[in-house]
Amino acid sequence: MATSGTFVTEVPLKGAAEKHYKRWRNENHIFPDAVGHHIQSVTVHDGEWDSHGAIKIWNYTLDGKPEVFKERREIDDEKKTVTFRGLEGHVMEQLKVYEANFQFIPKSEDGCVCKITFNWEKHNDDFPDPSNYMKFIKSLAADMDDHVVKA
Repeated sequence: MATSGTFVTEVPLKGAAEKHYKRWRNENHIFPDAVGHHIQSVTVHDGEWDSHGAIKIWNYTLDGKPEVFKERREIDDEKKTVTFRGLEGHVMEQLKVYEANFQFIPKSEDGCVCKITFNWEKHNDDFPDPSNYMKFIKSLAADMDDHVVKA
């Protein structure tokens, strides 16, 4: 059996949890303009931008290299949580399971925390642990902060 694991981190953010959640839930089409150094494009493959179960294709840069990621979206409005489940793409060549969960937790009127839980399982132990992907999604959440606050 290949190695699996869970990475968990919290990213402190300015602005209301609802604003951040809305951006991640409904407004992924804004990501290339907001964080173009990370995300070059996002397209809807199936469903709508804000629909539970929608499938999206992301073109992004990781460690200086262009990559593609196809994911199915899960939404939980009550918990202000968006989950990306990997279906295809560069990371799925190494991982059998890719599940990144972003939960926006209010801390004050003008601040919140994005709790990121990244569950993964490698196809085999020849591949490295996906810590670079966790670093990437943590940086993505942090870098989106200024754009959300200015909106």
